[in-house]
Amino acid sequence: MGALLSLQNVSAGYGTKIVINAVDFDIHEGEICALLGLNGCGKTTLLKAICGLLPLKSGTCLVQGLDCRGFHEYQRARHISYIPQRYSTLQGVSVLDVVMMGFYAKMSFLEFFSFAHRAAAREALEKMGLEHWADEDFSELSEGQKQLVILTRTLVQNTPVMLMDEPDNALDFQNRRRIMAIIRQLVHEERKAALVSLHDPNLALAYCDRLILMHRGSIVSDIYPNSTSMADIERCLSKIYNDIALIKLNERYIVTDA
Repeated sequence: MGALLSLQNVSAGYGTKIVINAVDFDIHEGEICALLGLNGCGKTTLLKAICGLLPLKSGTCLVQGLDCRGFHEYQRARHISYIPQRYSTLQGVSVLDVVMMGFYAKMSFLEFFSFAHRAAAREALEKMGLEHWADEDFSELSEGQKQLVILTRTLVQNTPVMLMDEPDNALDFQNRRRIMAIIRQLVHEERKAALVSLHDPNLALAYCDRLILMHRGSIVSDIYPNSTSMADIERCLSKIYNDIALIKLNERYIVTDA
């Protein structure tokens, strides 16, 4: 498998403050990775640095072997999609139009949406089971519903690297698992690379190929649930979650209080 995303000695922050320091890892084709850590550890800062919202203070970020620092906005949008924790409010814009915004990165200057764009956006909504929302005003949806629409827009953008900052935020129990299952299936079938910031280690263990653990701006552990031993998973997770225990149920690991 080739590395679609490669971080080499990456440091970034705000002003003179360094928030993430000397981060190194690769994410390969067909790999969905959870980024876990406590609030303030640097997860969001790292995602912003990768997608170009924050300049790197040092190091290199490569996507498909290309240095992200040389990307202009449209190049970046063709290679990397990003779902932030919060997104701008879109008043008076239909759900279908929000989804079609995912095509912008691949459209030429002054090009208008075509019938094919509209049909593809409707197909994406149908795939997500959201086709009945197509003509709804996006601003009038619940936060959880908006999150599902933004994910649909990301599917339409169709980039090799997907960055997601708490995509399960505001979703109910059923939709949290549904959205992670959709992301996992997409990554595996289309050989993409995904880095997904999560708070719930159980969600990460259930749906991700790999768990990257952050603490105070650094990577402290790397877990592969299918090959890392139960004792090592528990030891690694304890570095950030302290008093936890791991049990195995129906071939899945579950984190509980110790």
